[in-house]
Amino acid sequence: MATTRRPVVIKLGGAALPHREAVLRDLAAARAAGLEPILVHGGGPVITDWLKRIGKQATFVDGLRVTDAETLEVATMALAGKVNKELVATLVLAGTPAFGLAGADGGWIRARRITEPDLGFVGEVTSVDPAPVHALIAAGYIPVVAPIALGDDGLLNINADTVAGEIARAVGAALLIFLTDVPGVKDGTGTVVPVLSAADARAMRDSGTIAGGMIPKVQACLRAVEAGARAVIADGGDPGAIGIHVRGDAGNGTTIER
Repeated sequence: MATTRRPVVIKLGGAALPHREAVLRDLAAARAAGLEPILVHGGGPVITDWLKRIGKQATFVDGLRVTDAETLEVATMALAGKVNKELVATLVLAGTPAFGLAGADGGWIRARRITEPDLGFVGEVTSVDPAPVHALIAAGYIPVVAPIALGDDGLLNINADTVAGEIARAVGAALLIFLTDVPGVKDGTGTVVPVLSAADARAMRDSGTIAGGMIPKVQACLRAVEAGARAVIADGGDPGAIGIHVRGDAGNGTTIER
């Protein structure tokens, strides 16, 4: 692996959580090799499961969860509580120092509500103060970030893909990796595209080839790439996916570059 000290942001999607032990082993190896991993996690399936328990149906618009007040309570408990602490516990018990935090802690991730379309208590990131994650990294921890941010009037649910992209920009990450449940970005024939330029990714988004839950992932990749990062969308079930892309080896997934 490379020895750069620039941070590497890894987003672990909710659908990839069943493979988290392999992912967390990769994180430990990356840290031991001198990299500075920051883990951002989702937890959509966990939220949906708990909503079903209270008789609520999950609704999405362009890959973003519609979040009323009750759903926000569930999302905060699931993301900043259950999922975040389980990931931290797994890392720490495996000997890798980790520290969990949400974007609302200290107000280091600020957001405003999305009004078009009206998604309820769903926000878009307005600022990221990288000082807390830099301090944690300097103290020897892997930051584990839950995507609950601070809005003008309280908590907001933020798409975890968006949070990962904005953190990558703020910390000057060399690499942003999305570990998800799909093998990469697919073209109109259903074939995974190994490498996309930012311009081609925008064209596929605008034409509707990139749709649904892939939209916020690609948007986040484009934000990170604008700031100088390399971005990858890969299958989180593939062992060693983090190491492969940190080294720049040919692997699964789609790499988005300038």
